[in-house]
Amino acid sequence: MKNSILQKKRRTFIKQTTLATTGILSATLPVRSFANVLDNKKLKLALVGCGGRGSGAAVNALTADDQVELVAMADVFKDRIDSSLRAITEHFDGKKKIKVKDKNKFDGFNGYKKAIDEADVVILTTPPGFRPYHFEYAINQNKHVFMEKPVATDPVGVRKVLDMAKIAKEKRLNVVVGLQRHYEKKYTTLYNKVAEGAIGKITSGQVYWNDGGVWVKQRQAGQSELEYQMRNWYYFNWICGDHILEQHIHNIDVANWFIGSYPKSAQGMGGRQTRTGKEYGEIFDHHYVEFNYNNGAVISSQCRHQKGCDSKVDEVLQGTAGKVEMGSGLMSDINGGELYRYPYKLGEEANPYQVEHDELFKSIRSNGVIGDAENGAKSTLSAIMGRMATYSGKTVTWEEALNSNHQLMPAEVDWSTTPPSLPDENGLYEIPTPGVTKFST
Repeated sequence: MKNSILQKKRRTFIKQTTLATTGILSATLPVRSFANVLDNKKLKLALVGCGGRGSGAAVNALTADDQVELVAMADVFKDRIDSSLRAITEHFDGKKKIKVKDKNKFDGFNGYKKAIDEADVVILTTPPGFRPYHFEYAINQNKHVFMEKPVATDPVGVRKVLDMAKIAKEKRLNVVVGLQRHYEKKYTTLYNKVAEGAIGKITSGQVYWNDGGVWVKQRQAGQSELEYQMRNWYYFNWICGDHILEQHIHNIDVANWFIGSYPKSAQGMGGRQTRTGKEYGEIFDHHYVEFNYNNGAVISSQCRHQKGCDSKVDEVLQGTAGKVEMGSGLMSDINGGELYRYPYKLGEEANPYQVEHDELFKSIRSNGVIGDAENGAKSTLSAIMGRMATYSGKTVTWEEALNSNHQLMPAEVDWSTTPPSLPDENGLYEIPTPGVTKFST
């Protein structure tokens, strides 16, 4: 299987939407009053992070609710705001739902605060290193949130998100995290059957995100080092966290979800074998991790960005009475006999990227509370554990990862900031070395 069904649906959706190229409300208004007001008013939406994923999420949000308007946008780069706004406007064939005035286009590193201040609901889709700080500000300003995964790139950021997740629940603010398999009917159907005991107790599994990799943005003449890294963010750990975190989190999260807990330890290996040029920054091109859980389950996790190799994005779990294969939707008994096959019908399945926004706005309107942030943070930490294990060559426990002072992302960034990773005289970045690389605890 060269590409997963989810990847195909995502690309198709982006094509269809023309996006392939591209606190407290007031000191005197209590949170419950805020929630009730939303029941009969237009909702103002702000987009923070105007890349392709953010543009797609904005389209999803504007489609989910008839009474929502996009009023503010923020990105470090003005050209990203402009291209995103054009694409979103073209999708809706005009500006009926688009109310973004020039004064509400906020570029620069602190523009997110001004955009969030304008809105009732915010979309946080910047590179993930910024997520904890943007999420903190949004919750402190009493905003409902959709934020993409992962929700941090280091344990310090994870702890911040966990702290803010508690506050969000206390304030009855809705938070949806873009781990969209939780909103996909095939996955929820299979989960319910596993929870009912269809394959017995889960004992092992294999999760995969193996493909040829993603885009590369070449260095341009006159760019500062910070601008280059921001434009090519996928290849720098302080902003991205490596592909085991940025993409493979989806599959690790599925294992956590179906097992019903988070790994107690991780050990593994990884490195750079084919993607070795300086344009690839400092991240690995392959990781293999063994995650161990308190109930005895062991999950083998692999992700690879190497062209010309087999591609597979899937999750397979074995239990005492059978197994489940997520990609095919097949459940079989211990002897290989079919127990159940999800009746997937191409073109008839609800798009999970849309469903997660449908559910968010439905909950806001009904004064409900969706609280995805805690799981988003803990699945983020699971993937970070895996990265720490492959980079160091050591076994890393949940407690060590959660309590680690290892911090990649500066709390404040502006155009004078020196990036945490710098190239040598040959333009090459320091690569983690198993057996040598260590992490602060």
